[in-house]
Amino acid sequence: MSTYVLLMNLTDKGVQEIKDAPERIGNAVKDLEAAGGKLLSFYTVMGAYDYVAAVEAPSDEVALAQLLGLGMAGFVRTTTLKAFTVQQLAEALKKLP
Repeated sequence: MSTYVLLMNLTDKGVQEIKDAPERIGNAVKDLEAAGGKLLSFYTVMGAYDYVAAVEAPSDEVALAQLLGLGMAGFVRTTTLKAFTVQQLAEALKKLP
C-alpha cells in the first residue's frame, strides 16, 4: 500500500460546524477503511494547517477518490503528499545512473 500525508484546512463551512468534526472524521475513517485503506495518524494542529493525517491506500486511484469525497463534503480542502519509506528511497536511488 502507498502512504499519503494529508494537510487539511477547514473551509468556512468546516469552521461553522466544527462541533461535529469528531463524527465527520470518524465517518471519513470508516469510508477509507471500506475502500481498503487505513488511517495511520490524525492530528489537529496549529499553524498553516488545521489537520494533518497519514493514511495508507491500496492505490493512487483509491486515494484520489477518497480525497475527492472529502472535498465534495465541503468541510476541508486538502493538500496531499505521497510519502516514501527509507527503503523505497534506497530502491529508487539504485536506479540512478
